[in-house]
This record gives sequence, C-alpha cells and structure tokens, in this order.
Amino acid sequence: MASEVRCTKAFDRPALACDFAPKLAHLAGLHDRPSNQRSLPLSSKPRSSRSETLLVAFAMAIAALCVLPHIAVVLAAISGTSDTLASLWETVLPRYIGTTLVLVVLVAVGTFLMGTGAAWLVTMTDLPGRRFFEVALVLPLAFPAYVMAYAYTHLLDHPGIVQTTLRDVMGWGPRDYWFPEVRSVGGAAVMLTLVLYPYVYLLARAAFLSQSGSVVLAARAMGSSPFKAFVQVSLPMARPAIAAGVLLATMETIADFGTVSYFGVQTFATGIYTSWFSMADRTAAAQLALGLLAFALLLALLERSSRGRARYANGRRQEPMPPAPLVGWQRWAATSLCAFPVLFAVIIPGIALWLMALGSEQDLLSRRYIHFIENSLTLASIGAVVTMVAAVVLGSVARLRPGRLTSGTLYAGRLGYAVPGGVIAVGLLVPFAALDNTIDAWMRANFDIRTGLLFTGSIWVLIMAYMIRFLAAAIGAYEGGIASVSTNMDSAARVLGQGAVGTIRRVHVPILRPSLLTGMLIVFVDVMKELPATLIMRPFNYDTLAVQAHRLAADERLEGAAVPSLVIVGIGLLPVMLLIRRLRNTR
Repeated sequence: MASEVRCTKAFDRPALACDFAPKLAHLAGLHDRPSNQRSLPLSSKPRSSRSETLLVAFAMAIAALCVLPHIAVVLAAISGTSDTLASLWETVLPRYIGTTLVLVVLVAVGTFLMGTGAAWLVTMTDLPGRRFFEVALVLPLAFPAYVMAYAYTHLLDHPGIVQTTLRDVMGWGPRDYWFPEVRSVGGAAVMLTLVLYPYVYLLARAAFLSQSGSVVLAARAMGSSPFKAFVQVSLPMARPAIAAGVLLATMETIADFGTVSYFGVQTFATGIYTSWFSMADRTAAAQLALGLLAFALLLALLERSSRGRARYANGRRQEPMPPAPLVGWQRWAATSLCAFPVLFAVIIPGIALWLMALGSEQDLLSRRYIHFIENSLTLASIGAVVTMVAAVVLGSVARLRPGRLTSGTLYAGRLGYAVPGGVIAVGLLVPFAALDNTIDAWMRANFDIRTGLLFTGSIWVLIMAYMIRFLAAAIGAYEGGIASVSTNMDSAARVLGQGAVGTIRRVHVPILRPSLLTGMLIVFVDVMKELPATLIMRPFNYDTLAVQAHRLAADERLEGAAVPSLVIVGIGLLPVMLLIRRLRNTR
C-alpha cells in the first residue's frame, strides 16, 4: 500500500507523511493509490473543458521540462569525441568512481546504524529522556553538510582549537603526534552522516510506531530478548522505510558539492564543476554528468529490485506495545548512543559557528549582506511557489484524469531528486545556451541586432533548475495530504458542475492548505541550502548566502563563512520546528 497511508497512522496527520520525508516515497516506489480510495465508477465522464485541456497540456510541459536536462546531458555527452572520454579515464575518472563509491558506502552504513538504532531506542524502549531525544534527533536536518564541514574544520584542523590545546597541554611539536585528518574521504563521510541520518530516523521511527504490537509481543513470549526481537521481527518489517531513508542519504551524498569540494575530495560532483569552470571543457562536464546520472539511477534500481514486493508493515496495532525495559548499564549505553548525534551534530557545531561568527569581520547588517539575504530569499520564495504549483498541477492531473500519460508526467516530475544539482545545471545550460546563440544569430542576420544571452544566466533558468531538483519533495507533500481526501469528494464536485480546475481550486486547495504550506517551506529551505546549481547557473554578480559561505570557506576565511552559515541554519530550523511540534503528538 501507499507509504502515505502508513505514515499517516504513525504521525496522526497526513500532511506529515511527507513533511520531511517527501523525497523518500518516490525513491522507494511506494506511490500506489490507497485501496480505500478507488475512484467511483461514473456512468459517463464529463467532457474535457478547454481549461482542463490546458491543465493537461501544462502538466505535460512541466514533465517535458523535467526530462529536458537528462536528454540534454545524454546528447551533449555522446556528441563529444571519444578522446575526451579516454583522457578522463586515463586521468581522473577512476579516482572519481572510487571516491564516490567509498563515500556512498560509508554514508549508507553510518546513516543506517545511527538512524535505525536511534529510532528503535526512542520508540521501543523506556529510554531516559525519550521525549527529548524524539525531537532533538531531528535537529541536524537544519544543518547543510558544508556548514558542518566548516565548523569541524575550524575545530579539528592543525591550527584549530583541539590540536592547539593538545599541543599546549602535552608539550608536543607538530610532528610528535598523529591526529585524524578531517579533510579526507572519511571526514566528508562523517559530516554527511551527521546531517543525513535524520531521514533514516524519521522513516524508521514511523515504521516502528506503525507495527503491530502483537507481533513483537509474540516474539518476546517465545523467549526472544528485546534486541533479538528487534533484529528478527521489527527490523525486517521496517525494511522498506529504512531502505528508502538510506537511499535518500546516498542520493544526497553523490549530489553533495560543498563538503567534498571544501575537503578536497575528488568526486563526480567536484569533477563536473571543475570541468565546466576551471577547464572550460563542456564536453567533459557533460560526460561526467552523464556518469553521475547513471550512478544515481542505478542506486534507485538496485534498491527497488532488492526490495521486491516488500511494503510497510500493517499499521493496525492489535495490542499495545509496552516499551522494553532498560536496566543498569543498558540505560547509560542507550542514552549515550542517542546523545552522541545530538552532541556532535547540533550542540558542538552550533557553538563553534557562533563563536566563529563573533570573531568575524563580516557585518551581517551591511548593505552587501542585505543583498545576499535578499537574493537568497527571492530565489527561495519564487522557487518554492513555482515548485508547489507544478506539483499541484501534476498531482491533480494524475488524480482527476488517471491514465498512462498523466502517470508518466507524475513520474517524470519525481526524477529530479535522483539527479544532483550540478547535473541539472549542465543539462539546462546546454540547450538554453544553444537557444540563445540561435536567437542572437538570427537577429543579427535579419535585423543587425545583438540580443546576447536572453535565457542563460537569468534568474528564471535557475528557478527552473530548483523546480526540477525539488519537485519530488513538493509532490510528496501534495500526495501526503491528498491521501486523506476521498475520491468521492471529486465525484461530488463533478456532479455539482465543477471541472478539474474548479475541483482543484474549490475542493483540493482549501483542504490541502497545511500540506501545501509545509511543502513550500521544505522547498524554500532546500533552495536556501542548494549550492552546486546556484554556483553554476546564478546570474552574474548575483550571490546568495550559500555562495558567499562557499567563497569565504574556499579562501580559508572560516570565521567569515560562519556568518552566512548561521543564517542558513537559522532558516533551516523553521521546518524542523514545525516537524518537532507535530512529533510531540505522534504517540
């Protein structure tokens, strides 16, 4: 059954099913229509009005735009010479492949252990401070991975506070001791794990809460310990949710640019940016983007094939689930395990960023920073509205006019989240640059007028990239809310003379307002944190907070980078606080 229905039982509100995990359901392939909401058979279908036809055409145009970057990347890659690909294979491509694979495996294992373990402890045991940890474990979602990297580099690098204090206390010289290198593949994996494990935690927690209490109690009655019951019963039943969360974490890992770029880790994401800007080799960038696109889609296919027909566990709890008691050292160990991510993913980096910002020369109230904030808010606001409108159009057309064509448009809209921002940027710049050149050549030949770049480098192409990148999140928020709206209401609206547009405007939107606002807020924050697409596609001299933080960190001005980083984290806390507010009532 659909993940939206299962998550509704776990979270008590349908809107929350995809509030912070809207990106999960489309990756897990759990978007089947709920069985209790089948469309009522009508004696005759109403004729499609002109507005409904335009709505379907609009949905198809959105789907075509979502597919455009994929097609452009493929065409640009195969149109290049084999010499470029051979040169990449002889120089950097094996390193990109190896580093990306190692990073993906480390983050997948780390997020699985941390997210699943924390979810089980707060839902299945009498953990001390359980209510606090339930909400505190979600807070790392507010931190972009590159912001976490800036904070820990300031603390753990050779001139940082930790090593400086260690040398002063022990009297050691620079070569008298060994200290783990934070700027490494392992360091990048730790940073990404700390900020991505909440995705696994949220879905695992929802799955554990929705499991039948009688099943686990039966395992306990047959002599299984709480841990053995978890491994043999609860974990297999929650596997689809956990796999979806881990897959999302791996997708975010291969899409990450800020962390790996700052740490000097060479992955596909850094290779695309280097080829596009530093080497000005568009063909190499397209071929690397195609490799990264293939890698992302391969991850999704492997997860789905390994999952088979698995679905979420039944949400009907026949018996109440008493929490497993923890005694003695178990209580201390469980508390320490849950406190670890809160301490290292929230408290320490938060304090570090605050202290760094206090010692910075950056003036947050200066005219320059006001422009950064205005640019960030403008892009995020427009991107959130456009993306949510596109999600409503695609979702509504697929619901009101079901069929292969409309289902295909909805699937095309979900493709973007499996594609890194750098790939989408390259995929949009290639066709729009060709269009600009064609228009300019035609205008010069016929009217002797130079049009320059009409689309490339404009804010609207960047908004397109945001929409394609985060449309899956908006669709998830829409579907999480629409799952509670019976199709009988659609049929009643049709009987009363409303077409598809009228049904959306007068029935769906008023009911779905909380879900739509939540989805817009999620996309808003995602746009604020997005770095690779913004770096590649932003208009000239149109910098955002994320770009400014990246630029200062690249210049090793970490204290300065802490100022825009703190603003990004502060804005990221908005949806996290919304989630925490609802989590308090989930039991």
